[in-house]
Amino acid sequence: MKIFLDTANLESIKMYNDMGLLDGITTNPSLLSKEGGDPHKTMEEIVQIIKGDVSLEVVATDYDGMIEEGRRLHKYGENVVVKCPMTAEGLKACKTLTAEGIPVNITLVFSPNQAILAAKAGAKYVSPFIGRLDDIGEDGMNLIKQIKQIFSNYNFGTQILVASIRHPIHIVDAATIGADVVTLPPAVLAKMLKHQLTDIGLKNFLADWEKLRVEDPNIRI
Repeated sequence: MKIFLDTANLESIKMYNDMGLLDGITTNPSLLSKEGGDPHKTMEEIVQIIKGDVSLEVVATDYDGMIEEGRRLHKYGENVVVKCPMTAEGLKACKTLTAEGIPVNITLVFSPNQAILAAKAGAKYVSPFIGRLDDIGEDGMNLIKQIKQIFSNYNFGTQILVASIRHPIHIVDAATIGADVVTLPPAVLAKMLKHQLTDIGLKNFLADWEKLRVEDPNIRI
């Protein structure tokens, strides 16, 4: 399973990319706005840092606008994937951009029907927002199970990119189901790194090593 970071924060992107953890990035207008500054420069730098796919989102809602923005966004780099919304206009734009060799991520997916249509339109990725479904009392992870089964039934090439992840359990569940990608905020990735037993174990190891150094100050690993 691939791990994408859902952010426009360059510091977080560089830090986790240096660890070798990132397969790609997803962004959106809200994330770019949160970071401030020139969004064009931010997107350009992200594409240069990350070797894997970088999803950059259109803000137009009509077909012509999405096509124009999608072509412009793809000029940032060959690894750019254009995010289009799950609308009739978005699917039409997806078909056109895909035919031009520009990969598309259909975002804001909340049902199996929408996922099927995105795959039929040729999307490289479909992004179901599981956390937002959980927020309204629906089972977001069950949607991933349904999409996975449907895509397997018909050998759709579209990858399932699990979005709106709220906690590490979502990631384990997505991996167990067999989702292709999870995209998560830096705060959730930080939680994946941590476990209290790891911290306790490291503390004990270092304490025992210090005991040895007291006995022999010249001892080295």
